[in-house]
Amino acid sequence: MMQAPKSSSTANLSPETVVVAAGRPPREPDAPVNPPIVLSSTFHGAGVPAPDERVYGRFSNPTWDPFETALSELEGAALPGLVFSSGLAAVASALSLIPTGGILVMPRHSYQGSLLLAAGEADNGRFTVRTVDIADTEQVIAALQGSGAESGAARPADMLWIESPTNPMLEVAEIEVLTHAAHDIGALVVADNTFSTPLVTRPLELGADVVLHSVTKYLAGHSDVVLGALVTSDGELRGRLHSYRSLHGAIAGPFEVWLALRGLRTLALRVERSQATAALLAQRLLDHPAVEAVRYPGLPGDAGHERAAKQMEGFGSILCIEVAGGAAAAEAVAENVRLWLPATSLGGVESLIERRRRQPGEPASVPGNLLRLSVGIEHAEDLWADLTQALAR
Repeated sequence: MMQAPKSSSTANLSPETVVVAAGRPPREPDAPVNPPIVLSSTFHGAGVPAPDERVYGRFSNPTWDPFETALSELEGAALPGLVFSSGLAAVASALSLIPTGGILVMPRHSYQGSLLLAAGEADNGRFTVRTVDIADTEQVIAALQGSGAESGAARPADMLWIESPTNPMLEVAEIEVLTHAAHDIGALVVADNTFSTPLVTRPLELGADVVLHSVTKYLAGHSDVVLGALVTSDGELRGRLHSYRSLHGAIAGPFEVWLALRGLRTLALRVERSQATAALLAQRLLDHPAVEAVRYPGLPGDAGHERAAKQMEGFGSILCIEVAGGAAAAEAVAENVRLWLPATSLGGVESLIERRRRQPGEPASVPGNLLRLSVGIEHAEDLWADLTQALAR
């Protein structure tokens, strides 16, 4: 059942307020402040179902509606979002929009699940993948247009996949320029906004057709659920994505979505705190003798800084360092931290550290000594002290 997003109560509010106010129950006597969890596999109904009837738990659930509405309001979408059982389920649904025999242009550095799923589809012959350096605008446009493609394959692409900043290299795409270039050849644009969140970047406003989130990360924010989401203002695209979710059973549990909505309420506070700490740590790490390089778009010397300053409201809470001494030294840092948690994933209240090349399938272009740091909400000086003692070892 679709609910109209952007209710009159939140239409003119700042995003920091929307995360708190959106998706609330109607203000009626004795109504709950928070939406309830509805645990039901089916819903009352007789005769031919109307388009807005729930009918069955695989199609809709009242617990999904508040979260889907709140996310659409944050992203500036004209339609409610769609929540999925995982970020990768949302990725699979978005990739289903590519026609059989089509062409996908994708960053060579992307969420590993997206890369592996796209590669698998390519191996099965469903579509072709052209990987690019998403920060190289001319290269991306050439790939979209098919310039320089192999004989017989020099035709325009059907979809552009954007991550900005990329995972884990933190490259920044020129989103608005790329979306215009994609639309000029009739290609759809899907933007993975997991790293930035809608508080930092709103890709729909920059021309994207579909925005993707691993809700597991910042939106839920507490490392206790696995969920994904897609948002679009295009009714036809939303219908196709909803059909994919329903037919493939990529549906979320009501309790997990309720937890995600609860986590969303503190998103603005968490992002504000973690961004400020990430910026502080990045600046200090520039001068650390055990660090060869720091990747963070908030640094004036970073290759993506100028673009990030134009299209982002802040620079995110992820930074990467390359540790002197190679992969073994980087692994030792991850093993010797006491407060930072050596684990995969990101976007929770706790700070996580991971050597990305430890993961099978991580692109070879990711340096072996690169550590990805997901900055949480702990005190900045405690995080710094723990990191420096581990680097000293």
